[in-house]
Amino acid sequence: MIITTGDRPLTEVAERAERLAKQLGVPYVPRGNQSMSKLLTRCGGEEALVVLLHSVRLLRPGRPQLQFHPSMGFVRAKRILKGECDPLLEAAGMVPGDSVLDCTAGLGADALLFALHGGEQSRVTALESSLPLYALLAEGMAHYDSGISEVDAALRRINIVHSDHMDYLRKLPDHSVDIVYFDPMFREPLEDSSGISPLRPYANSDSLSPESVTEAVRAARKAVVLKEKRGSGEFSRLGFAEQLRPGTKTSYGVITIDQ
Repeated sequence: MIITTGDRPLTEVAERAERLAKQLGVPYVPRGNQSMSKLLTRCGGEEALVVLLHSVRLLRPGRPQLQFHPSMGFVRAKRILKGECDPLLEAAGMVPGDSVLDCTAGLGADALLFALHGGEQSRVTALESSLPLYALLAEGMAHYDSGISEVDAALRRINIVHSDHMDYLRKLPDHSVDIVYFDPMFREPLEDSSGISPLRPYANSDSLSPESVTEAVRAARKAVVLKEKRGSGEFSRLGFAEQLRPGTKTSYGVITIDQ
């Protein structure tokens, strides 16, 4: 992976790109007047992270570009600001101030909801094992401008960590986080999930292991939550009680922690 910018970037944008490349230990390549296809060919890079003033894009030859945007998370965030309920927050039983570990961050849509609902006293950590996705997420959350100050503040509060969730969970003390959340990449994608399609080539496609769930249950104080396709056998395989919702293609499964 290489880090670059749009053409004719502001000085601050170029400096951000250089800092990010140094942090990740990957090359920073000034864009100059080259097209992205020529730049990637010249550098032999598999993908390029393009840093812009208020957004960031991930490009891979032959694939649709992936741009940071909270997508449906933004729509749901606006509903939360209006005082409406959200099924994820209800399934998790989250109250303001709770700490949350999102083990499969993706583009951070669910982490945004946790941070927004949890408020300034909550602690939301989002893990992403894919380096390109981690870079996209960290840079995007730090600089994305949604036009809504509460949403932007919630994005900035999320602690993004580049880590495999099993490695991270094993290091946590018992009952050290209120809620642990898993949203693994569905093995069989929903037909209408076009917003997820560009994400799939970068995401970890491994199924969730029982060992990961065991570690999550050990580390959680209140609940462990799994998002999956409605009726998925993953709920019973991993010991989650599925909470069915009428008219939806996805469900949340919950393991409630008894202390």
